[in-house]
Amino acid sequence: MGEVLNRQQLKDKIDSMRATGKVVFTNGCFDLLHVGHVRYLQDARALGDTLVVAVNSDASVKRLKGETRPLQTESDRAEILAALGSVDLVTIFEEDTPRELVELLSPDVLVKGGDWPVEKIEGHQHVLANGGEVKSLPFHDGRSTTKIIEKMDS
Repeated sequence: MGEVLNRQQLKDKIDSMRATGKVVFTNGCFDLLHVGHVRYLQDARALGDTLVVAVNSDASVKRLKGETRPLQTESDRAEILAALGSVDLVTIFEEDTPRELVELLSPDVLVKGGDWPVEKIEGHQHVLANGGEVKSLPFHDGRSTTKIIEKMDS
């Protein structure tokens, strides 16, 4: 089972394990975990030795998705993600983008879902400048939190 850590704990942990393998970083709201998320996180984990997932805080999700979101609290979303076998470390971030966190952690691989072209992924310039990789992984069609919510409302 993965761990949920604050920003400093996460930095310390990554610094101590950097020599032992490749660190992969991704982020998102992960409001209602679904099979698309699970497959995406498995694909991300396959790119390295440690998968770090940064979860948008409740306030950040509300700013990005609207007043009716998130559906689950940040601590619940973080705990659910940490329970997945593909996820090693989880943290919650308050900002609207994870750029500061990416720059703090300097992951070896920065990953987002297929709707994000590499040049639009926050922190991509920092990761590339430090010799890392930035990847946009394909989406699994028809799998999204928005579609689940729409189906529940109909």
